[in-house]
Amino acid sequence: EYNVAVFVTNQVMSDPGGGSMFVVDPKKPIGGHIVAHASSVRMSLRKGKGESRIVKLLQHPNMPEAEASFDISTQGIVDNND
Repeated sequence: EYNVAVFVTNQVMSDPGGGSMFVVDPKKPIGGHIVAHASSVRMSLRKGKGESRIVKLLQHPNMPEAEASFDISTQGIVDNND
């Protein structure tokens, strides 16, 4: 209706006691599940090798879960060569 995008960030923290030793990713959102469920699109960013970053699409109404990588250089954000 208003043609406005809203970008919300949510910090995560390690939760070593939150699950069993079989949990692959023991991080939990600081904002809780309310922020996650109120969002249409959820992405996770993590540091790769060197200046590389990896973005993972976790939730989207029309797209499957996927990953992509990019580099941060003096020219800005550029495609990863790997």
